[in-house]
Amino acid sequence: MTQKRFDRRAFLAAGAAVIGTPALAQNVNGAGTVEIERDLSQAVRRNISSFRTLDWQPHFSSLNNGAILVDITSRALHYWEENGTYHLYPCSVPLSEDLTRRGRTRVTLKDPAPDWRPTPSMKQRNPEWPDYVGPGPDNPLGTRAMHLSWTYYRIHGTHDTRKIGRRSSNGCIGLYNEHIEQLYGMAQVGTQVLLI
Repeated sequence: MTQKRFDRRAFLAAGAAVIGTPALAQNVNGAGTVEIERDLSQAVRRNISSFRTLDWQPHFSSLNNGAILVDITSRALHYWEENGTYHLYPCSVPLSEDLTRRGRTRVTLKDPAPDWRPTPSMKQRNPEWPDYVGPGPDNPLGTRAMHLSWTYYRIHGTHDTRKIGRRSSNGCIGLYNEHIEQLYGMAQVGTQVLLI
């Protein structure tokens, strides 16, 4: 029995993207948005070819509580379980250097049904954005979120899969919803996080 390979481009070209188009992502080419790269019609270089496995030892002294390393340049999240099992996920990263924070932090809260409020600076740049979006399919934080010790910074899912592999966030690290659900199940409060 032969399996038919899923062709995402054909699926999207057939109009499937319209069904899942989130309210906040409908006008991505508007002058006020900083949520995604401007021109989606142009070819955008993705990061798949830059994926590489990494060793945790140059970055962490131990794997107590597990370890997450986000490589901003290759747009990849690396996760090592406490027993050394390794996972690699494509991710979205901050849109600009001004929004990018690097260094060591940790997971301080795991949110199984995140709600979203724009930060004061996001609301200033985009006054038309809603003040609040509750948990659900249109939530910009996706199906799970892990708060970091830095105010307003999270590792979370996204309802807008076009963002993965791009500079597209206001500071957070975004994963496909199925990937954040996997990571959420393995990581714990206290998991060490390093953004490089």
